[in-house]
Amino acid sequence: MASSKKNKAARKIGFYTGLIALLIVSLFPFFIMLMTSFKTSREAVATEPTFFPKHWTFQHYVDIFNPDIFPFLSYFKNSLTVALTAALLSVLIGIFGAYALSKLNFIGKTTINASFYTVYMLSGILLIVPLFKIISGLGLYDTKTALIITMIVQTLPTSIFMLKSYFDTIPDDLEEAAMIDGLNRIQIIFYIIIPLALSGIISVFVYSFMVAWNDYLFASIFLSDSANFTLPIGLNALFSTPDYIWGRMMAASLITALPVVGMYAISEHFIKGNMTEGGVKG
Repeated sequence: MASSKKNKAARKIGFYTGLIALLIVSLFPFFIMLMTSFKTSREAVATEPTFFPKHWTFQHYVDIFNPDIFPFLSYFKNSLTVALTAALLSVLIGIFGAYALSKLNFIGKTTINASFYTVYMLSGILLIVPLFKIISGLGLYDTKTALIITMIVQTLPTSIFMLKSYFDTIPDDLEEAAMIDGLNRIQIIFYIIIPLALSGIISVFVYSFMVAWNDYLFASIFLSDSANFTLPIGLNALFSTPDYIWGRMMAASLITALPVVGMYAISEHFIKGNMTEGGVKG
């Protein structure tokens, strides 16, 4: 008994030690970014690096909101417009596509299902040439609409695949009962499927938002006017200007990451709430 307790205690200590080590390794880069954003320009590039600033400054955070130095608010608005629109459309289209693949029977269903697995083996860079020709042909080059379309194309297969997995867990008996009560397919989707799969839908929305928010590859190809730049492109452009300063870059990068962090926090709250509701109903 004593040796068994010692072994359990040793395993717990080993587990928590490994967890703490993992957190330190994972969070260390963000700690350096945060500390650099509060350092003076000279201290940030000093030959003797320091973990904590010797002279704290908030000037870098003030500078990134100065439109003459870095039009952060304009880039933020563009990123938010693209990410929200692309995520909402990806989820909306994904709901109907996933429902069809999960609940309906039609010719070619197996082939379409299998095609979503093959998407994971292909890199997004392979879509650049055909998408560029389509976007240019439609006259949408250098517009936020072009980027929204490309983000939907990029996230939709995964959205449908993920949502289908959630819809597969919903019993068919619920739909049959709803049809007996007079509901059609559209009403079933909005009144039964969506409420029961809300946690999955939120997860897919967060995934799509994150991909669109952090995208650099497609934005760098389909956008050329600085007025349409998103934050990743704006941050890269800042590297090649006289206003490029390490502390300023770290401050802008940290603030750019906040919406994604906030989105995760909010989604976790809703997902937990939805799971709790499902556990007490009925």
